Amino acid sequence: MTVQAAVIYKWVDADGVVHYSDQPSPGAERIVTAGSPSPSAAAARTSATGPLAPAPLKPTGGLNYTEFSIISPAPDQTFFGDDVIAVHLGLNPSLRPNQTITWHLNGQQLDFPPTAVSFALPRLDRGTYSLAATITDQQTSESETSSTVTFFVRQASALSPQSPLSPLHK
Repeated sequence: MTVQAAVIYKWVDADGVVHYSDQPSPGAERIVTAGSPSPSAAAARTSATGPLAPAPLKPTGGLNYTEFSIISPAPDQTFFGDDVIAVHLGLNPSLRPNQTITWHLNGQQLDFPPTAVSFALPRLDRGTYSLAATITDQQTSESETSSTVTFFVRQASALSPQSPLSPLHK
């Protein structure tokens, strides 16, 4: 099985809001979201500011992953309006051929390929969302679920000068 790397850019705006995008932005941190655990992939996981979070030393759960957690969105992250919500599962070692991933948003299964470790969520309505991933071994029926990540989507106020609904918006 071939795992392709994806790149996400992370930055904090002047208001302290963390943003993620698949497009570079001035001052953004480049994050490689997936790939094989080869030396070149390990080097690619190092950003300009240093390495990302180190992987745990011991395998977690019965499926023997040293890393199995949702990296993006970050816990309690807030998105506004039409922000792209990049989702990424930190997984080490890579997903095995007999295993599948099922994603759940607010308890409802999402329709993504069973090997998707990265994707973008479509525009979401205002609210609080919970996201979790479950890996299932198709041969043994053993499964493991990630910790749930809660994030928020807010919409711009119609009274905000930046809102297209505002009479001050030009």
